[in-house]
Amino acid sequence: MHESAYFNKYSPIDGVWDEMYGEDSTVRDHYSKVIAYISGESVDDLNKKEELAKRLFMSQGITFTVYNNNEGIEKIFPFDIIPRIITAAEWAFVEKGIKQRLTALNHFLKDIYHNQFIIKDGIVPVDIIYSCPHFLREMYQLNVPYDIYIHISGIDLIRDSDGTFYVLEDNLRTPSGVSYMLENREITKRLFPDLLPQCGVRSVTEYPAILYRNLMALSPRQIANPTIVLLSPGIYNSAYFEHTTLARLMGVELVEGRDLVVKDHKVYMKTTVGLQQVDVIYRRVDDDYLDPLVFNPQSMLGVAGILGAYRKGNVAIVNAIGNGVADDKAIYTYVPQMIKYYLNEEPILKNVPTHQLGNRDEMDYVFKNLNKMVVKRTNGSGGYGMLMGHAASDEEIEDYKKEILKEPRNFIAQPTISLSAAPCYMQGELKPRRIDLRPYALFGPDGIEIVPGGLTRVALKEGSLVVNSSQGGGSKDTWVLAP
Repeated sequence: MHESAYFNKYSPIDGVWDEMYGEDSTVRDHYSKVIAYISGESVDDLNKKEELAKRLFMSQGITFTVYNNNEGIEKIFPFDIIPRIITAAEWAFVEKGIKQRLTALNHFLKDIYHNQFIIKDGIVPVDIIYSCPHFLREMYQLNVPYDIYIHISGIDLIRDSDGTFYVLEDNLRTPSGVSYMLENREITKRLFPDLLPQCGVRSVTEYPAILYRNLMALSPRQIANPTIVLLSPGIYNSAYFEHTTLARLMGVELVEGRDLVVKDHKVYMKTTVGLQQVDVIYRRVDDDYLDPLVFNPQSMLGVAGILGAYRKGNVAIVNAIGNGVADDKAIYTYVPQMIKYYLNEEPILKNVPTHQLGNRDEMDYVFKNLNKMVVKRTNGSGGYGMLMGHAASDEEIEDYKKEILKEPRNFIAQPTISLSAAPCYMQGELKPRRIDLRPYALFGPDGIEIVPGGLTRVALKEGSLVVNSSQGGGSKDTWVLAP
């Protein structure tokens, strides 16, 4: 097969798993059709495709918000036109591992809010759970429909230098990014309309339909057309584009807290013809802001009395309140034990080795090896507040140590994982950039479904390991090939 200059000049990163090139510098079979296609395109052709992608993102308002100095700046989400490709066998492994992990995590949430067997049996320390700010005593002994707490999740996966998949984070509260997965695919269809069917790429477009079906099934009222709403914090939220997209694709009302009211322990939506009872709320508002009568009294984003309606079983809330305790980074270290405890199985997907800095011995070890560590806040997100030890100055390391010593429980440390690389189109050339993967799982009464794909995030800066959009990252379409 003839290879163009794009690939002749491609230089994989030493010691890093390359998604396209094997160890012997030959192209992996599942990338061969894409390479053949790209090789027939001129730089001018690819530049035009890249420009078209930017215009499509701009015209459709596909943006995210970066918060800097208390100001929100709207940015177009950077998109790389070269897809990330996953084989059917790799996907089957990932899918099985995620289903196993979510089943155990859901058991864990039900357990700690009811019988707490995992605490009594000494598997997870009680102080780790009770010190978590997302463990909500208001949820204790509160039954949720079908015992499902994790309706929607986005599990962050990375690949180490040997190609092994690791779970980096469990995002179980209000995971974002699925709209970018959907829009990336729509744009790729415009850029490479013939290539997707030729490669046998599986579809991700069923996601809104599966989510809608699951929401319908949760309705406490057995009626033909329950009222479902998507509760958004409003236009200033960084993921507002996603809220509008999902509401439109599912055909449900997009509401804010001021659009809802609670009467007689039931939630109603204000309409031009009066109040309409709401059955299911897909909320994108965090727990703290959901009910000012129970949580943050200053919140203007939630609905006063909504927890009372939830407790009475008059409304279903997705995801369940109090989920944050299961994706706290201090709890993360115990997920393999949860899988063994609840399922009597060995974990399929591995955790990244993690040190809890609340443990004095582990903190001492981490402090001696900070230049090889990534340190994170247990409740941080978006790539903010991390210390990348290999790239930090001595002064930054010393300042971060002082922060850790104030509240050691609020920090974890992980060795710097190399993250796999994939080819990205940059100024007329293909260059390797580090990536991760966030597949989206939907947990409904009929089980767990994962659309074959996800959001592949890219660290666009050369040498960077940080893929978050807020830190200069972008994304690319994720192709899962049919068996």
